[in-house]
Amino acid sequence: MGVLLPIESTVPKARRTRQARVVWGGRVVTVGGAAPVRIQSMTNTDTVDAIASAIQVKELALAGSELVRLTVNTPEAAAAVPYIREQLDRMGIDVPLIGDFHYNGHRLLTDFPDCAQALSKYRINPGNVGKGDKHDKQFGLMIEAAMRWDKPIRIGVNWGSLDQELLAGLMDENSRRAVPWEVKPVMYEALITSALASARLAAAMGMNEDQIILSCKVSGVQDLVAVYRELAKRCDYALHLGLTEAGMGSKGTVASSAALSILLQEGIGDTIRVSLTPQPGEARTQEVVIACEILQALELRSFVPSVTACPGCGRTTSTTFQELTKQIEDFLRLQMPLWREKYPGVEKLKVAVMGCIVNGPGESKHADIGISLPGTGEAPAAPVYIDGEKHLTLRGDTIAQEFQKIVENYIEKRFGVPSAAGAR
Repeated sequence: MGVLLPIESTVPKARRTRQARVVWGGRVVTVGGAAPVRIQSMTNTDTVDAIASAIQVKELALAGSELVRLTVNTPEAAAAVPYIREQLDRMGIDVPLIGDFHYNGHRLLTDFPDCAQALSKYRINPGNVGKGDKHDKQFGLMIEAAMRWDKPIRIGVNWGSLDQELLAGLMDENSRRAVPWEVKPVMYEALITSALASARLAAAMGMNEDQIILSCKVSGVQDLVAVYRELAKRCDYALHLGLTEAGMGSKGTVASSAALSILLQEGIGDTIRVSLTPQPGEARTQEVVIACEILQALELRSFVPSVTACPGCGRTTSTTFQELTKQIEDFLRLQMPLWREKYPGVEKLKVAVMGCIVNGPGESKHADIGISLPGTGEAPAAPVYIDGEKHLTLRGDTIAQEFQKIVENYIEKRFGVPSAAGAR
C-alpha cells in the first residue's frame, strides 16, 4: 500500500469581486468583496397596492431576504413605492428595496424622483431599454438617475428578453467563421457581451464601477453554469445568481439548488435568488427558505439551527421521530426572529433526531444535542446526548415535549447573554 495522506475537506473557493453597497437609512448591505453571499427575493403583489406589498416585503425580510425587489412598471406603481417604503419604516423593516424596470424605466425614474430616491438599487435589463438609437439614450437616463441619487444598479440580462439586434449581429458574425459555433454558445456570448458592454457604457457615463452588479440569467442548469463560469473569467463585478423561471415545487427547488451549488462551490456568485413558482396557497417566503438552505448546506452561512434526521426504514415503523423532527424544525425556525438578538450564535446549533439505535447514538454524539428514539423491537427508551455525552434517558408518552424543553434550556444556557445585573 502507498503512503496514506489525510483527506482534506473541501470548502468553496474564494473569489474576490468588487463590493457594492446597498443602503437604506442606517442599514448597509454589502454585496461582493469579502461580504457573505446575500439572499434576495421579489414580491408578486401588485406594487400599486402599497399595503399588500409592504406586508409581503416584511414577510420576505423576516424569512431572511436581505434585499427585496419590486416591479415598477407603471406611473401608478412608481407613485406607490415611497408609500411602501414609508409603511416598512413604520414597521421597523429596514430591508433595502430594488426597483425592477423594463421598457419605461427611464421615464419613471425621471418623472418620479421620490420613487428613485426611495429605492436602494435599480435593476436594468439592457434588452428592454429601447431599440436602435434609443437604446443608449434611454439606458443613459437610468444611469443618470442612479448617479444622481447615488444608487447601485444591477445590469440584469435574461435570455428570454435578450437584445435581438445584438444576437442577430453575433449570429451573422458566427456564420462567417470557418467553423461556425453551435447556436447555444452564440447565445451564451450574446448574454455575456450584453452585460459587459452595458457595464462599460455605464462606467463611461461616470457610474462608479463598484456600484455595478451583473447577472446573466437562463432557465437551464448547465446553461447557467457555462455562462457564469465564462462571465466570472471576464470581469470582477459582483454577480447575482439565479435560474430564471426555475419552476414549481421540487423541480424548481432541485434545479436551483443544483445550479447555484455548483457555481457557489467554485466561488462564483455574490447574491442569489431562488425564482420558484409558488404552488397554490404556498407562501412567497418559500423561495427565501430554499435560498437559506442552499447557503447553509454549503456551509457558506448559517441562518437557523440545523436538524439532522434519518429517513426512516423498516426499523423505524413508529412515526414519533418524524413528528418530533417536524416539531423541532418548526419550533426553531419560528423562534429565530426572536433569538437572533437574544441568543447570538444560536443559528450554528446542530440538533439530531434519530429513529433507531443503528446510527442514532453516533449522530447524536456528533450534534450539539441529540436524541435517539426507539425503533421496532427496541426498548422504549430515548437516550439524549448533550455535547457528545449521554445526558439522560427519556421514557413514556411525553418524550417529544420533554426533549423540546431540553433543547430550549440548552439554548438559553449556551447562547444566552448574561444580564448586566448577573454579570456583577
